[in-house]
Amino acid sequence: MDHDRLVSLLNDLIETSKDGQYGFDTCAKHASSAELRQLFAQRATDCRNAARELQSLVKTENAAPDTSGSAIGAMHRGWVAVLGTVAGNSDKRMLEEAERGEDSAVASYRKALREIDLPADVRATLERQMAGVQRNHDQIKALRDRAQATS
Repeated sequence: MDHDRLVSLLNDLIETSKDGQYGFDTCAKHASSAELRQLFAQRATDCRNAARELQSLVKTENAAPDTSGSAIGAMHRGWVAVLGTVAGNSDKRMLEEAERGEDSAVASYRKALREIDLPADVRATLERQMAGVQRNHDQIKALRDRAQATS
């Protein structure tokens, strides 16, 4: 795989991970349930760790890793904050927004893994991280489904 293309792909996933970190942190601030606050905080930590791992891969390519999230992610976090204020910190709304963010993360990882010529170590890292992203998504979706059923 071309060096610049690899670095760009990794930096895109760093943005995705940072978006997840900041998004889960925002949801944690606005969730009313202590259980959800804890879950969101843990997912934020998971995303932070994933970003650091990706940043290390970029550094092994002698390139500068991205250190922030995307503009779209920032807009989403702003929307979550507004929803938290307007909707009275509804846990259901926080789960819906967290799921929306996880939908985006799953799509980003799927796109990256479609690259045929990824280096083996990068592919292994992305596959492992993708499994975690999918688990996060499925857990958030199940919690959101449960919250919808009780409301």
